[in-house]
Amino acid sequence: MVAPGAEDPLDAKSGKGPLAQRIDPTREKLTPAQLQFMRQVQLAQWQKMLPQRWTRNIVTGLGIGALVLAIYGYTFYSVSQERFLDELEDEVKAARARAQERASGH
Repeated sequence: MVAPGAEDPLDAKSGKGPLAQRIDPTREKLTPAQLQFMRQVQLAQWQKMLPQRWTRNIVTGLGIGALVLAIYGYTFYSVSQERFLDELEDEVKAARARAQERASGH
């Protein structure tokens, strides 16, 4: 039997325990044991989420790296196909040839 005023540790209907309450350690007076327990729980949660975070960071890094390499490769591909400098060089050669013909023809 539960004492009056005390909460039942298990909800009779759902069979679940009570929900945790968010505590602000700066506002509430906590004992050193409570603070130590909070640190232990935070460390356990951090260690539990660490593999997921590593995986997510690796996937993100690979995605960004692939994007950078794709842009770099596309830039080299598009620059290699540009022929406007070749056309300008051909025009310069033709202009020099015309200038030499004029110089020698006069």
